[in-house]
Amino acid sequence: MKAVLEFVNQLHVNNNKAWFDAHRDQYEAALEEFRAFVGKLIEGIRAFDPMVGDVAAKDTIFRIYRDTRFSHNKDPYKPWMGAYISPGGKSSGYAGYYFHVEAREANYIGGHILAAGVYMPMGKELESIRTEILDDPKAFLAAMAGAKGFSMEGNDMLKKVPAGFPPDFEHADLLRYKDYSLWHKVDDAYMLSPRLPDNALAEYRTTSDFVKILNRAIDYAKKEM
Repeated sequence: MKAVLEFVNQLHVNNNKAWFDAHRDQYEAALEEFRAFVGKLIEGIRAFDPMVGDVAAKDTIFRIYRDTRFSHNKDPYKPWMGAYISPGGKSSGYAGYYFHVEAREANYIGGHILAAGVYMPMGKELESIRTEILDDPKAFLAAMAGAKGFSMEGNDMLKKVPAGFPPDFEHADLLRYKDYSLWHKVDDAYMLSPRLPDNALAEYRTTSDFVKILNRAIDYAKKEM
């Protein structure tokens, strides 16, 4: 991950088209390193979560170009690289596994992360997840507890239990989340370890029960739509 780290750190302080164009070879090398790593992650994750299927690395990696049309920040590029490994790829709406490498001073997420779950599910999918929690809170809590080193700290929440769900539910706070994703922040040393693929896969494995519960709910909702 050395080439990736070096590139995003340099991009953060040179976030303009002239610099990017002059360093396109460096970007391509970093992207190739990242793509190869993501390919290893997909293969490893498929071993304990077959639902990810035969998704390709290119379908999971986010573009480096920013959409600046509605943003006060007009920097043209993202000083980070990220991949979301889920059934059907990053835009499928299913829960999955997210890997994020960020420039040291970028302050986008606040560092490198491993994450698992689903970000801001909409409509029927979100309702189905909450119903799944309501029906079997013990399984959901066990899946959260089994995700070693991960937490839902910082996730956006409603002020009240959403309409249609009992406000006196024992675990009512779990129904107030707007997204259901577990995060684990890591440092540069973690990213530069020669055991990075094995270490990341071992951690993602602990989140697989959590992801499978979410995808069962999401799949049910999609079939009902």
